[in-house]
Amino acid sequence: MSSQRIKLAAVFLILATCLNLAFADEHSHVYERGEEVVAWMNTVGPLNNRQETYPYYQLPFCRGTSSVEHHHETLGEALQGMDLINSGIPIRYLEPVSKATVCHTTLDAEQIRVMRYAVYHDYWYTMFVDDLPVTNPVGANDAEAAVDEKDEDHDPRFDTLYLYTHRNFVIHFNDDRIIAVLLQYGNPVELSLAEPSVDVDFTYSVEWKATTTTFEDRFQRLLETDFFEHKVHWLSIFSSFMMVLFLTGLVSVILLRTIKRDYARYDREEGLADFDRDLGDDYGWKQVHGDVFRQPPRLMIMSALMGTGCQLVILAGVVILYTIMGDLYAERATILTATIFLYALTSGIAGYTSARYYARYGGKEWVRNVLLTASVWPGCVALIGGYVNSVAIYYSSSRAIAFTIVLAMLAIWIFLCFPLTLLGAIIGRNWGSNPDFPCRVNPIPRPIPDKVWYAEPMVIILLGGILPFGSIFIEMYFIFTSFWTYKIYYVYGFMFLVFMIMLIVSACVAIVSSYFLLNSEDHRWHWLSFMTCASTSVYIYIYSVYYFFAKTKMTGFFQTSFYFGYTALLSLGMFCMLGFVGHSAATLFVRKIYQNVKID
Repeated sequence: MSSQRIKLAAVFLILATCLNLAFADEHSHVYERGEEVVAWMNTVGPLNNRQETYPYYQLPFCRGTSSVEHHHETLGEALQGMDLINSGIPIRYLEPVSKATVCHTTLDAEQIRVMRYAVYHDYWYTMFVDDLPVTNPVGANDAEAAVDEKDEDHDPRFDTLYLYTHRNFVIHFNDDRIIAVLLQYGNPVELSLAEPSVDVDFTYSVEWKATTTTFEDRFQRLLETDFFEHKVHWLSIFSSFMMVLFLTGLVSVILLRTIKRDYARYDREEGLADFDRDLGDDYGWKQVHGDVFRQPPRLMIMSALMGTGCQLVILAGVVILYTIMGDLYAERATILTATIFLYALTSGIAGYTSARYYARYGGKEWVRNVLLTASVWPGCVALIGGYVNSVAIYYSSSRAIAFTIVLAMLAIWIFLCFPLTLLGAIIGRNWGSNPDFPCRVNPIPRPIPDKVWYAEPMVIILLGGILPFGSIFIEMYFIFTSFWTYKIYYVYGFMFLVFMIMLIVSACVAIVSSYFLLNSEDHRWHWLSFMTCASTSVYIYIYSVYYFFAKTKMTGFFQTSFYFGYTALLSLGMFCMLGFVGHSAATLFVRKIYQNVKID
């Protein structure tokens, strides 16, 4: 029996060793001379439509022989449409190749038309060598330089289009690691509609060049420091910081001077006789003390939004800090994968915040509250993502999410997100949900007096969102340029500073807006403080429309659906986050001022 166990252990040890050797290049990035370096083909699509991608071998390319066909590692890669396929290009570490044939194919008339379509619409393909991204055009159009794009009489059928059939890999290495990969194209073959078929030989060559750049710094070459570290970027941070100083100063004036004067006036009125008090200055925020802590309308929706906003604020802060410490931008789809699992793990925060808020204002249907809290954000993602995914499926794009991935996401929600939300709700409902308001609530609501037009809640809401948007709109340009083009966003330190500035500005705006509303004897501050900051999301979406038409060259229904779908999802996330921050700050402010005033 013992000898059999020893044999089994030896077999497992041999298998583990073989697996370790087989995947050493993919995970450790350490190579020995003559070891295989896999060139993974990813996607192909129009240069100006980054999200409109298709599987590389949807085009009639041929492929060399390879043992490993597909390469999937993370959930994030699957969600981003990455299905890496071994190109079959035989690259061996430190072994140069002058010019060798990868494969041979014959393009028939239909395949020639497909290739011409790809070349004419400026299709580029993406591949990975040792996790380093490489992009190149499929071919070239001789008519691009001579023909005006606005010429309506131009017929693309008469363009001379070429297909690049040679790839020259220039690989920089340091000791046993690959540092950089440059891909040069050449040997164009004409794609003529007059020919019934075209014989194509796809060839490649490999050059190896030594470098002193370390493995840890190999992604620095891909980062566009001139763009992201431009003086305008620094200036935007400085201007946003000055806005914070201004708003915090304004809030300090309100707290230290205006409210102090109100306290003095109210204390003076306490010493007057009843007849004199009726003739005194009977106005201001003290007059609504019996209604200020009244249950807000649509309490169920408000509590669900508060819980979702709290979770998203914490999630955003953790992901940004995690990316700063771990340089996650250097790994494929790692940020998306980390965000999904961190969202699932922080679901308890949403349940706790929502249930605590709901119970504090006397809510009774806590089961519905839990269901709504657990479903509001995943529901928005499912609706928008489902629409975008339907478009991707219709276009046979690599962005289409497989059914198995949808089931995996559903399983994460059922077995992780919902139970944690329920657990958080139980804790929030039973602990910390006492309605310990400093003022009693009157049984009959106080009539709201008429106000000037600029003190109306809708006007305050629309104007209040401008300041938080003003603190982030320059950073939005850099983020949009990174996400919708091919630039790698890496200045997450800037993003964290702008994120904190945005939260501080939102809190200050909510406090000032709530004070103005209460001072006009209007007690409807709950939704006002939430919507004043949440309205920033409307300005973000309006900016995205401007950016689409003024800063991009995106075309087609596919890319337009992706762009406006995912910017709508971003705006909804900002709606919940900033609404939570604004209402939380206003709640602390309102409780503070009513704690320090004498009320009969």
